[in-house]
Amino acid sequence: MSFTKLGVSILAIAAAATPALARDNIHIAGSSTVLPYATIVAELFGENFDYATPVVESGGSGAGIKMFCEGVGEETIDIANASRAMKDSEIADCAANGVTDIMEVRIGYDGIVFASDIGGNAFAFTPADWFNALSAKVVIDGQIVDNPYTNWSEIDPSLPDQPIQAFIPGTKHGTREVFEVKVIEQGCKDSGAEEAFVAAMGETDGPKACIALRTDGRSVDIDGDYTETLSRIAADANGIGVFGLSFYENNTDKLQVATMSGVVPSTESIASGEYPVSRPLYFYVKAQHLAVIPGLQDYADFFVSDDMAGPDGPLAEYGLVSDPELADTQAAVAEDRLIGQ
Repeated sequence: MSFTKLGVSILAIAAAATPALARDNIHIAGSSTVLPYATIVAELFGENFDYATPVVESGGSGAGIKMFCEGVGEETIDIANASRAMKDSEIADCAANGVTDIMEVRIGYDGIVFASDIGGNAFAFTPADWFNALSAKVVIDGQIVDNPYTNWSEIDPSLPDQPIQAFIPGTKHGTREVFEVKVIEQGCKDSGAEEAFVAAMGETDGPKACIALRTDGRSVDIDGDYTETLSRIAADANGIGVFGLSFYENNTDKLQVATMSGVVPSTESIASGEYPVSRPLYFYVKAQHLAVIPGLQDYADFFVSDDMAGPDGPLAEYGLVSDPELADTQAAVAEDRLIGQ
């Protein structure tokens, strides 16, 4: 399917004949990172096609996928948005509930950034800094000890003399998993702590200790979306939050961003792979609903069209890093290619 450029009227398409249903709109839930992109697409889809505007809700990647896997039928959601790939265990849960046909759609890339109050100190971080700041256990003088650090300058004298106060995504968010792998686990390796943990705790428990975070209030899980993190920083100028790049770029009047491993996060540094903390974004389509939920196929096609997800589209304008392999994704969606095919 081809689409005209945004700003030029998109020809409305009549919905294909479908069985009568209790609902005639697409239901979507999941990642708070993908939420603004899905909202933009849903609104434009409702305005320019002969279908009802899709209902888009947040809740986190894990929660959205759990809802998606509850079963097949009009009482279940049609699409799960996710800031990480579905796990094998989640695919198995879906299958156990009859959700056997799933389309995985990669929409582009986003960076995870570390930002603080615009009027505060500037930071230049490494993954090791964040591991040493937030891990429950750290290695000091060769000994594994409870984390004693209360100030960033205690971790690295080049960092500001500022209390450690981090607001990080809660465990239901896909962003949390990427943060754990690309920042905390990487920092554990880089600092040498992983080697010490494995030597003391074994091959199984040692790596787990890397991502066991302190619970003394220095690290605070945020179960809401990025707006809650932003409000926490507004209330505590010492706070440093974990955000998606697009959210930061839309709040540069309130936030300043830190470098990570010497690289400033940007669309360009993420697209090039130079910025170390980035991840692909997805949505998952319940293919068993394609024939019964009006507009579901057209919505998926529209989302990954050049006009939406391309480098000159509105999603890129909001902060999405366009996928250099977008044409392959478009073909997979047009063919209704399922996971495992």
